[in-house]
Amino acid sequence: MTLVLASASSARRSLLENAGLTFEIVPAEIDERAAEAPLIETGATPEDLATALAMVKAVSVSETRPGDLIIGADQMLELDGERMTKPKDMDAARHQLLRLSGKTHQLHSAVVCAREGTILWQHSETARMTMRRVTPQFVGRYLAAVGNDALKSVGVYQLEGRGIQLFEAVEGDFFGILGLPLIPLLAFLRSEGLLE
Repeated sequence: MTLVLASASSARRSLLENAGLTFEIVPAEIDERAAEAPLIETGATPEDLATALAMVKAVSVSETRPGDLIIGADQMLELDGERMTKPKDMDAARHQLLRLSGKTHQLHSAVVCAREGTILWQHSETARMTMRRVTPQFVGRYLAAVGNDALKSVGVYQLEGRGIQLFEAVEGDFFGILGLPLIPLLAFLRSEGLLE
């Protein structure tokens, strides 16, 4: 059995590599907005959406990899009850950072493991992220410094890099904030005999 990460996220890949896991990467080819649309219509919460997308990713890849254990993950940012997704361009990134400025938002992180179309395990958690008040000038300099990396994250920040400068308080699991609730995942992998 092979462990497979159903994500192209460099942060998730690094977390698993740094934890000493051997795995393959097979990004899930799904349209996230189309997958979540029917759930949004039924009133699903941002946390529900993160879990549902992690499930879709894990299951879709598991159906093409018989016998392998697939890890799917997703994050959803919630500000005042509103769901936010990855910005499509730098203008959207600038707008999103200015909306988050001086406010506390929730970052929902979900991880799911599946095999042959069946979900074996799931976990989600929420971090509270308080962004300091930033000026439009600072946002411009920040986006110039991080470049297109800003478009890779639902919050327009990578906490492990320059994004830490945006915050005055962070409450939650560091690994979950980076995109993969690693400690619960490792516990599940040990229960499956994939780790000592």
